[in-house]
Amino acid sequence: PRRGGAGGARRRGERSAAQGWRRGRAMGAEAGGPRDTAPGQQLRALFYALPPGESSFRTVEEVPDYVEKSIPFFITFIGLEFAVSWIQKRKLPGRINDGISSLSLGILSRLPDVLFRSIELISYMYVWNNYRIFELPWDSPWTWYLTLLGVDFAYYCFHRMSHEVNILWAAHQVHHSSEDYNLFTALRQSVLQKYTSWMFNLPMALFIPPSVFAVHLQFNLLYQFWIHTEVITKLGPLEWILNTPSHHRVHHGRNPYCIDKNYGGTLIIWDRIFGTFEAEDAKVVYGLTHPVNSFDPIMLQLRPLAHIWNTFWATPGFCNKLSVIFKGPGWGPGKPRLGLPEEIPVITGKEVPFNPRVPGYLNGYALVHFAVVVDLYTELLASTTMLSQGTLLLRIGFIILSLASFGLLLENKSKAGILEIIRCLVFIGVYQLGYFRSQFSFLGYVYEV
Repeated sequence: PRRGGAGGARRRGERSAAQGWRRGRAMGAEAGGPRDTAPGQQLRALFYALPPGESSFRTVEEVPDYVEKSIPFFITFIGLEFAVSWIQKRKLPGRINDGISSLSLGILSRLPDVLFRSIELISYMYVWNNYRIFELPWDSPWTWYLTLLGVDFAYYCFHRMSHEVNILWAAHQVHHSSEDYNLFTALRQSVLQKYTSWMFNLPMALFIPPSVFAVHLQFNLLYQFWIHTEVITKLGPLEWILNTPSHHRVHHGRNPYCIDKNYGGTLIIWDRIFGTFEAEDAKVVYGLTHPVNSFDPIMLQLRPLAHIWNTFWATPGFCNKLSVIFKGPGWGPGKPRLGLPEEIPVITGKEVPFNPRVPGYLNGYALVHFAVVVDLYTELLASTTMLSQGTLLLRIGFIILSLASFGLLLENKSKAGILEIIRCLVFIGVYQLGYFRSQFSFLGYVYEV
């Protein structure tokens, strides 16, 4: 019974279902969908091009982990973007330091998933099991299309709030902190954002099955990967309906005409309906209006929160203190909720991205060692269920230490060398003790060297 006495068993089912979906377990044959996703389906998932008949499932456990299966295509498209950019402009679409920073933030944002289950799915299933009003059929195309619209509208609302509420912006600004715009930028994510975004999806849990929601939650995320590029210009009539690279370039701009525009995930119709749409016009300059000027992923995650904390205590009056948290990032006493447009810095077109002078060998060193950490990270994801809690924490701690060290090296900070020596000594110790291992056993000795 939906509200019966089997609460403990139900909660265990929710946890195992969410964990099973997150780790991409095999699907049951009775699902009404394919047993596994072929490469062609994985590619089409990036473009939201898997129709209802191919992506409808009876239970959450049967839903594939489309995001994990798309990783080879992420790598392929990044390589393709580099090749096309070189052919078109004779230059690469990004820099080593900014690319490593984006990937570091992407890894950092996924580390909590190793320890904790998906809050988005756990909360959704709790509402579905206890408070749903009615149940739409999981295998109906109409349910599939309704969920597409529902998930995308919920994302629009959350995304807009993340720009208009300071405490939410403190998390979301991580994604906007890059001064480059390429497919690496799509992977630049916040650790904290997922702990607020889940609330916007809960109304759908009153009538949409979790298995359908779990599919579209992934599709909406995957679609937004390929629109982070400059090598695609305009897409003709599709610009009226879909969020495209052109529309999303505006969203990432710090030009005054770009601020707080184009919040859509998959569809641009919500921006057109609610008056937040802006077409690409003058050349877009990317990043924050007040650049952070750092490649340290820990600092990029935490400094905005420290700024809110300091501003909160420095602002007089209880109501003003609350406004620091819940009004816009540009708000101040006596200003409108979202701040004054004239205070947005003017763009001259001569802005120079933060790019400390670093010897070429140091960039190469950071790149090689970052590749080692990516190997350790992917091996961690593959063996999570077989590791003790202590080993998990040790590996996560080392990955965080490494990412912070690389950030400081790429900024050429004076104490970066000391931290890097400590990091290497820790690596050799724990590798010798067997707490780390590579996916490629033949590289073990190479890693120690």
